[in-house]
Amino acid sequence: MPVTVRVRAERAPGEKRVAATPDSVKKLLAAGASVEIESGAGTHSLIPDAAYRAAGATIVDPGTAPGTPPDAAPDPGILFHVRPLSATDVAALPAGTVTVGMLDPFQNAAAVEAARAGGLTTFALDLLPRISRAQSMDVLSSQALLSGYRLATIAADAFGRMFGMTMTAAGTLAPARVLVLGAGVAGLSAIATAKRLGGIVSANDVRAASADEVRSVGGTFIDLDMGAADAAGGYAKELAEDRAKRQRELLTPHIAASDIVLTTAAVPGRAAPLLITADMLAGMKPGSVLVDLAAESGGNIEGSIPGERREVPVTGGTVTLIGARDLPSDLAPDATKLFAMNCANFAGLLLKEGETVLDFDDELVAGSAITHDGRIVNERVAAALEGVGA
Repeated sequence: MPVTVRVRAERAPGEKRVAATPDSVKKLLAAGASVEIESGAGTHSLIPDAAYRAAGATIVDPGTAPGTPPDAAPDPGILFHVRPLSATDVAALPAGTVTVGMLDPFQNAAAVEAARAGGLTTFALDLLPRISRAQSMDVLSSQALLSGYRLATIAADAFGRMFGMTMTAAGTLAPARVLVLGAGVAGLSAIATAKRLGGIVSANDVRAASADEVRSVGGTFIDLDMGAADAAGGYAKELAEDRAKRQRELLTPHIAASDIVLTTAAVPGRAAPLLITADMLAGMKPGSVLVDLAAESGGNIEGSIPGERREVPVTGGTVTLIGARDLPSDLAPDATKLFAMNCANFAGLLLKEGETVLDFDDELVAGSAITHDGRIVNERVAAALEGVGA
């Protein structure tokens, strides 16, 4: 009997994405799996139940999808999810269930422990090794691409002026000066979007490859002459406090000269680095706008709150500080299209002739596995959560 891939409506407030589309359903069926989708799961992504049925999925009533008592789902199957599952979600799943989605295991110790204790095999696509073979499964990149675009459009909407230079008979309107801090996928997407809107865009990042990447999308790289800080997998490494303080000092004049500041810096498994303090914020021009993509993970900007827009007093007026929250969900149809196919492509590593076969000799399977067979199998996660109470 083929393994069942199950997809439920996301439970997190405001989350509009879903982990399957009709196209991803067809891909899973071609791999030999059956697919069950909770009724209404695709509503916010503009996917009606009828479209899933036409693709070959079975629609189940809310409450019978995964997340209900174990006896409601005797076949554990594979569960696709977007947002990290809570400990309560995990505890309700039958032993043997395989979960695939974002897990944020370093910040989600209770769910990891519940998965270990419950005999679940969990895969965190947010820890997928970033090698060329993983590109079609890379949820961080696919969702960050949309986050960066949305970051720039939020700033443009909040900015009380034209973004690009405009010359008229009555005078010339100057372009917005945009500074992007952090030039990963989200940052590069933000740079490209702000450039297309007509802004003069500069950026900074601590990784060695960043200068060329920033220039490739039309930005000007700001070299602080601090040396590179690269970690494994193409990520940035957390700076020691003395270097972080020096970085902020060197960034201060660039921030003061900017009309719009977009921050995207993150360090995997740790709180986001503080790049802009309240004192730095106070030195900006009235009418400036800042949007902090990292607000949900601690914030790059002091005082940013996820999902909130604040007017911060400065000399002569205020600046607008916006803490981003779940930006890909703002673009749910596109975000879902990419995320769902990421999941389906990863499932291709787990499905052999319709059955679940876990090959831990595969670098991608082993690198993204968090729990299996009653153990936390990811060494980094096990070390980070050692002694952390569930």
